[in-house]
Amino acid sequence: MPRLICGTNWMLGYSHQTQAKDRLIKELFDTPAKMAAVVEVFARAGCNALMSPGIEFVAEALREVEQRTGEEMLWIATPWYAEPGEPDTWKRSVEEMKKLGAQFCFPHATVTDALIDRGNRRLDPLLMDHLKCVREMGLIPGLSTHAPQAIVGADACGADVESYTQPYNAAGFLCHLEVDWLARIFREAKKPVMTIKPLAAGRLHPVTGLTFVWSTIRECDMVTVGTMSAGEAEEVIEISRACLEGREPEVDLQFTRSKRGLLASGQDG
Repeated sequence: MPRLICGTNWMLGYSHQTQAKDRLIKELFDTPAKMAAVVEVFARAGCNALMSPGIEFVAEALREVEQRTGEEMLWIATPWYAEPGEPDTWKRSVEEMKKLGAQFCFPHATVTDALIDRGNRRLDPLLMDHLKCVREMGLIPGLSTHAPQAIVGADACGADVESYTQPYNAAGFLCHLEVDWLARIFREAKKPVMTIKPLAAGRLHPVTGLTFVWSTIRECDMVTVGTMSAGEAEEVIEISRACLEGREPEVDLQFTRSKRGLLASGQDG
């Protein structure tokens, strides 16, 4: 599993900003091939893992990426269940994730976070049964969550999980606790954490957001980041490498007219 994982909100229409932005994303990525063009950049850089809902649109894009690159893509599927208390619903969903080609099955936060026994620091038996079902069907179980109590509860009750996802960014966007508390929970977690939303859904500059996350997680933890273009993918990959290597990222700065006076004579933007 690479430490940098390709996120998909910015290719599937989940901007966490406005409905107009969501529509724009869906208009830009109206075919799996357009999604594949962005994911391919991650794959060729060795970041051959992707996190998304378990849907055919993504499955088609991943198949195309594998054909283009020859690299196997690792798919962390985060399914949602309309009836989270019905084992048959879960089983059918896990079967569908496996059929689509996902290797990992992490129930979405809308499911996980409703089934945390916070008072007793454990997971609801229904959720434990689901994780067991995932393992028995040959997929790797984990938890997609927005609640740090899921990490604490899973560890305390010995839940069969290999990792957990959790929002984590310098702005505290969608974080249930202060980020210093989250950092502490991550350090004490028994399994690797897949952090998500490092740029706070576009609210943080990539250098700011990625530098913070990479410098405050463990070597076993991961960062999931989404982009809207191949160029953006190249930038976040280079910035991440620079963070891990302790150097300045080699990316071109964006240029506006107000910065012209900052340039030496003869330089352009």
